[in-house]
This record gives sequence, structure tokens and C-alpha cells, in this order.
Amino acid sequence: MEKEPSSNREFPDKVDRLYVNADLATMSGDHPYGMLKDGALGISGTKIEWVGHRGSLPGDFRSRAGEVFDAGGGLITPGLVDCHTHLVYAGNRAREFEMRLQGISYEEIARQGGGILSTVRATRAADEERLYRESAPRLVSMLCEGVTTIEIKSGYGLDLDTEARMLRVALRLGSEYPISVVPTFLGAHALPPEFEGRPDKYIDFVCEKVIPHMAREGLARFVDVFCDRIAFSREQAEHVFEAAKGQGLSVKIHAEQLSDQGGAQLAATYGALSADHLEYLSEAGVEAMAKSGTVAVLLPGAAYFLKEKKVPPLDLLRSFRVPMAVSTDCNPGSSPAVSILLMMNMACTLFGLTTEEALKGVTINAARALGREGQVGSLERGKDADFVIWDVREPAELAYNIGLNRCRYIIRHGSLARPQDLLELLHAQ
Repeated sequence: MEKEPSSNREFPDKVDRLYVNADLATMSGDHPYGMLKDGALGISGTKIEWVGHRGSLPGDFRSRAGEVFDAGGGLITPGLVDCHTHLVYAGNRAREFEMRLQGISYEEIARQGGGILSTVRATRAADEERLYRESAPRLVSMLCEGVTTIEIKSGYGLDLDTEARMLRVALRLGSEYPISVVPTFLGAHALPPEFEGRPDKYIDFVCEKVIPHMAREGLARFVDVFCDRIAFSREQAEHVFEAAKGQGLSVKIHAEQLSDQGGAQLAATYGALSADHLEYLSEAGVEAMAKSGTVAVLLPGAAYFLKEKKVPPLDLLRSFRVPMAVSTDCNPGSSPAVSILLMMNMACTLFGLTTEEALKGVTINAARALGREGQVGSLERGKDADFVIWDVREPAELAYNIGLNRCRYIIRHGSLARPQDLLELLHAQ
């Protein structure tokens, strides 16, 4: 017999809206996808109040619901969570894409002053309004595919003023659109030109000046660092982690993307919620992440765009039961992607995830990577009323389709919108 989800209980005396005539991929419980065939979901205010089979509803349920919404036989999933993005930036790097197609490597472009530093120049030159106007279309594209929670990193300013401006824009996007934004400070992303040849001095600046400012102004929840051979060393990353912890901020890391620097192990010792990329992750790194509960965030868009042949060690991650999340890594240089659904497909076809792992990767495991698994990521009583109604019959269709968005409705904090409503909101601004 199919086990009821943990959120089920006796139907309440009153709910604001009851969704019926849908299958529910609750992403909770011990059966695949947490599926409830012919389920029902009740919300009150901004919270989920009841989840269960439609056959479990009492005979008088209509009188207890302010509104009964027919989901048309579709599939309801939790709102999707994009847990690693660099969404706020100015300009683009299409020319560098051409250069890579001509055989010039990502690392060589970076060494020639391109790469991240080219976006730094464009972003420093952009005022807050321009950053907002360039970033909003990217955000709305994600919303239209059912993303209701997103992490947005800084990292294209590499000075105090621009980094703060980027995070203010990220928070503004969260206030103007129906999406929860989790801001992350990524000052240790690259070495700015004014600190050329002095990486330790730059890290001192980040730790002593910028991190305290971000904490004081409430602009960031996390502090991230890019630890790799073209970025910052393990020792420099540790300095950043110490400064973040001193300000009460949690940490994350870009690790083992191009080489194994032991960054994931270091992050695990600091209780990092996630370590991201991980193509060159070692068994020692996997074991450390398992012990600390650190989520492995997989970024297939970057691997695809950079033509990376090495893939994250899925068998090791599964063996050690490390939760795996999937994200767009939306950024102008290595993953100019705004489609979380395409990333699900790539995670399956390029990395070898199952379709259930891919959906977990953009729901409950992505929520864990942001420390928000108590609020979002699964359909359970007491969680935020963030979910999506899809015009599909099986959850596997979400990872199967390429370029076909079957999102019918997005519900965020209980408020319902259609993709076309969100596009109209963008065009009205």
C-alpha cells in the first residue's frame, strides 16, 4: 500500500484553497518521487495545510474550502529551487564563446584578461538600474519554468561598492517578483586588476573590509569562494571562511571544477552547506562531505559549455549518501543558462543522474543546499505554499523534454500566477 506523506493529518476545519484532480510528487516519504496518485493539497495563507489522497477528503470538504481549484489532471511538484546562480551582471561574453570554439581554452582566456575580469569591467560600469534591467529577464525566464526560490551570488564587482550594488539588485528582484532570493557574497571569485600579483592582500581586503560590511548591512546570507588553480588557494579560502564565521555567515565553495585542490574537504570542516561543481572531487572529499552533511551541487551547464569531459563521481556520492542538487550556474562565461529544466536533462544525460535524482536535485536537495529544507523543497504541512502545476502525467517528463516548458501555474506563498502573467509583469516595468 502506498504510504501517506508525513504531512498528512485529519482534514482541517478550514483552508483557503484546495487543489484537487492532480498527482502530487511530494518529494517526501520513502517511495519514488513521494508520489500521491489522485492527490489533494490544501493551503491557508502562505502555508501548506494538508496533503493527502483525494479519496481521504471528508464528504463536506467543499464547505471547508474557501476555493476548490481543479488542477486539470496535471502534476504538482514543489516549487523548483535554483541553488547556484550568478544572475546579476552586466554585458555578455559571446565573443569569448567564439574564441573557445576556435580552440582557445577557458584558462587561457582568463589569463589574457578575459573571463571573469571582462564581466567585472562591465558590471563596475553599470549602475543599479542597468543591472536590474539586464538581470530581470533572466529571472523571469527561470520563474516561468517553476523556480520559486533562487540563490544569487555577487562576484563581478570585486570591490566593496559594486559587490554591494549587485546584492542590492538581487534583493530588489526578490521584492519585485514572486520569488524568494537567497543572497551570497562571492568576493573571492577572481583577483581584481588593482590587486594584480597580490592575492593575499586582496583576500585580506575581502576579509577585513567587505565581509563585515555585507554582514552589517544584511546583504548576504552566505559567503562563497572559488578555490581552484586559476582562482584562490586552499589557504586563502580558509582565511575567507574564518572571516565569514566571525561575522555569523555560513559558507559555500566552488571546488574541484578544474583540479583537485581539496576545497570540498576544507569546506566540509567549516560546515559548508554545499560544495559546488566537483568534477575532480576525490573520495576523501566525498567522505568529508558525507560526515558534515554538505550537499554536492552539480552544474552540468558549465561542464557542457566548457566541454569538460570529466564528470562528478556519482557512484562515490551515492555510496556515501551525499545529497546531490542540480542548478543552472547561470553566469555569462561558463553557463549562460536560465533553464532549470534543461539542467535536469543534462544532469541525466551528461552526468548519469536518474530522473528522480534530477527532480530531487532541484527541489528538496537544492533546498538543503540553501538551508531552507524546513521551508521549501517538498510538499508537506507547515512548509511554504510554493509549488508548480505541470501539464504532464509523469515526473520523468520534466527531465525528458528539451525546450518544452509544460509549466501551467506557479504558486508562490499561496499566490497563483501563470507564466504569461510573469512575462506581462516584466514588460510592464
